[in-house]
Amino acid sequence: MSRARSAALKLADVAPVFAALGDDTRARLVGRLCVEGPLSITHLSEGTGVTRQAVTKQLRTLGRAGLVRDSRRGRETIWELEPKRLEKARRALDQISSDWDEAISRLQAFVEDDRDDDKHR
Repeated sequence: MSRARSAALKLADVAPVFAALGDDTRARLVGRLCVEGPLSITHLSEGTGVTRQAVTKQLRTLGRAGLVRDSRRGRETIWELEPKRLEKARRALDQISSDWDEAISRLQAFVEDDRDDDKHR
């Protein structure tokens, strides 16, 4: 499999993560879970101006993207971050960055070689 095809497959795998994080409310929820650890809907809703039902809907979207998981503790549902999924997305971004740097280097070398050819004509 070509390197480009392999990179495209990796991006397709993490695209739902980026789509889920594209919403400000969901990004803030992930941020809170990163900093504060597992939290209930009640705690995640506090001070946001967003209803618990709306927060639950956003968390379900994050769950479908593999970013969070829930568990029951008595009558409460506790939500926590799924760090492996974020790590996979980070690695995909690192690969994009590396590929971009290589492409820029190739372009720079091409431009410099073209300039050298022009000097010798």
